[in-house]
Amino acid sequence: MKTEPLVLFDVRTPGLKRRELEQFARELRDETAGGRGFCCLITTDDELRRMNREFLGKDYATDVLSFPSGDETGGLGDIAISWQRTREQGEAEGHGAGTEARVLLLHGVLHLLGYDHETDGGRMKRAEVKWRKRFGLAGGLIERAGR
Repeated sequence: MKTEPLVLFDVRTPGLKRRELEQFARELRDETAGGRGFCCLITTDDELRRMNREFLGKDYATDVLSFPSGDETGGLGDIAISWQRTREQGEAEGHGAGTEARVLLLHGVLHLLGYDHETDGGRMKRAEVKWRKRFGLAGGLIERAGR
């Protein structure tokens, strides 16, 4: 049984087509996550910094955080995305906030699925490239880090 992905907006997101991001979340659920839902919060840099500090012990803002549920049969877990980072990175990459939000959401879902680009010897990078191509997305986060 599929569980619905949920995208919540804690901030105004001018220029982002919310319905398109919600549709992309459903595509991720169906094609990448084996029908398992997840929750994604679009919020502020300040909130990402708070979460990063509180849950991971890292006192800085970041673009995306993932919190796997640990439940093998239910929802995958939760993702938080910084709207400020989404806008800035989308502009810097030349593809806009909408595409950047999808790149960040894909990255977050891969983490929920158990991938970890810091420890898995390139497994997550290969998966991210595969899914980016499938969804027609611009360069991923892992590839950018290698520049």
